Amino acid sequence: MVAEHHDDGEGEVLRRVRALVGPRVAVAASLDLHANVTPEMVALADLLFAYRTYPHVDMAETGGRAARELAAMLGRGERPQKAFRQLPFLIPLTWQCTLMEPAASIYREIAAGDAPGAPILSFTPGFPAADIHHCGPSVFAYGGAGRGTEEAAERLAQRIAESEADFAGRLYAPDEGVAAALRLAEGAERPVVLADTQDNPGAGGTSDTVGLLEALVRQDAPAVLAILTDPDCAAMAHQAGIGAELDLALGGKSGAPGQAPFRGRFRVERLGDGNFTGTGPMWGGVRCRLGPMALLAIGRVRVIVASRKLQAADQAILRHLGVEPAAQKILALKSSVHFRADFQPIAQEILVVAAPGPMLADPADLPFRKLRPGVRLHPLGPVHGRA
Repeated sequence: MVAEHHDDGEGEVLRRVRALVGPRVAVAASLDLHANVTPEMVALADLLFAYRTYPHVDMAETGGRAARELAAMLGRGERPQKAFRQLPFLIPLTWQCTLMEPAASIYREIAAGDAPGAPILSFTPGFPAADIHHCGPSVFAYGGAGRGTEEAAERLAQRIAESEADFAGRLYAPDEGVAAALRLAEGAERPVVLADTQDNPGAGGTSDTVGLLEALVRQDAPAVLAILTDPDCAAMAHQAGIGAELDLALGGKSGAPGQAPFRGRFRVERLGDGNFTGTGPMWGGVRCRLGPMALLAIGRVRVIVASRKLQAADQAILRHLGVEPAAQKILALKSSVHFRADFQPIAQEILVVAAPGPMLADPADLPFRKLRPGVRLHPLGPVHGRA
């Protein structure tokens, strides 16, 4: 959390809680995997626990772990020892995914260390778009008296530091990514997925940028893009009806720098009311309400248009408009990582595309002002505060 008036939102919440309950009452909290953990947070809480999955599918499990450990601490009648380490490099969100290396192995090792009496470990890769002093990855541990807790935290921090180079993945330019997807799709039995990461609405994207759409149309790719948010075009499609052809200025209306609507003649293939229930690992059972939706086609490219924005992280989004995800050649999804929970099992390959958008994929492109000096702005990258 970052507020305009306070960089460390969670630390401030914990400070206020501690002021209310005093020093003797035990305080535990669960944290998002992307938490930028601060020394103040560690000092003010007795126990902190972070998610271990990204896409996040262990939220309830993490809360349960926090509750059980808090109860165990109360039963012992003593507070645990704490250890805290910060890593000196930022990790782009796209490469924090726990379904891929190196995070997959790191989190397996953390889970393998869970045992009665062993130090409790957490690793938060951080949220690199937060311009605060303590932005970045961290490790924290809780355990019994002695040096075991400090040593466990140090071992985990060293393990992550040794994997720094492996956290640097490849980003494709839009036309480069589409061309690569076309080559891969020729002999593929499953869809090739393009992640439009810089317009991820789950990280502040507008869900209406058209850079990847333009590249798909230029190369007449057999692709479905989801979700492009444009309530005006969705309303026009509903008014015209299925089978109609419309000249539309699609997307590009949110004011994102360098973006303008994509103008073209589209055919209305399917319409939906935007009311459906998620079926994937993250959003199973979630009732989505996206307002009027439409499936629009231009050449071999089809675009799922909605009236409200939502990260494309569930196959039910496509099925609502009659599109079976697994049967497509190319899927272009406005998401960074959460889509992987539902789409990676059906994907031939996943390529991450840096089309124009407000959520910059490379932290080195961000204009940091408050980040502490000496932090590398991406794995093995330039050092902040050094000319």
